[in-house]
Parts: sequence; structure tokens; C-alpha cells
Amino acid sequence: MATLKYSRQRESIKRFLLSRYDHPTADTIYLHVREEFPNISLGTVYRNLSLLTELGEVIKITTDGPDRFDGHTEPHSHFLCRKCHSLLDIHLKDESAIDKQAQESFPGIIDGHSVLYYGICSDCAG
Repeated sequence: MATLKYSRQRESIKRFLLSRYDHPTADTIYLHVREEFPNISLGTVYRNLSLLTELGEVIKITTDGPDRFDGHTEPHSHFLCRKCHSLLDIHLKDESAIDKQAQESFPGIIDGHSVLYYGICSDCAG
């Protein structure tokens, strides 16, 4: 595999995502990165997000709205509020337990998972 050429724009996207826990959309990322790189196109942001997702440096979360992105790639689940559409992290004690349980029920090889819980967040419920 060829080495990936360094990109200041891609690094800016990664830095921004690592600074956030609200799982922004590509449009939000574009608006932020454009402050540093005024000539960047939305297409360039989408291409870099796709590449970063493919490399495992970013997580793409598909919801019923626009895709959201997470720069925090350690194993964790997500919660989507059905009222305000906030997307929150859920850190379980043992994220690998779900893989083990799935492996017991599946003849192939399980090497990871993605979980998205739905409900009402504490702000909307209260």
C-alpha cells in the first residue's frame, strides 16, 4: 500500500473531531475547517472524512439524518435522542462482551461492532 501524503486540511479535520464530543456533521466540520482554510471545498471535506473513516481514524455514524462523525475511536456505543437528535457516547464496562456473545451465535469471525441506542436523553426527559 502506498504511503499517504500528509495533508494539513485532513489534520485540521482530525483535530476538530478530537476536540468535540457532539459528533458533528460534515457540514459543521466544513464550516469550522473553512475558518482555517477559506478555499477548502465541501467535497474535499467529504473525501477526507471518507478516507479517515476507511483508515479507522474516524467513526462515521449513520442516523436517520445526516451522517455524524466521531474522532474518538476507542470502543464505545452511541445514543441518539429521538426528540433533540443529540448523539451521545455510551461507555460500557465491557464493550467486548457483545462481540463474545455474538461470536457464540455466529459461525464467522466477529472482530468488532457498532451499536446505536435510541430513546430520549435526560435533558428532553426532564
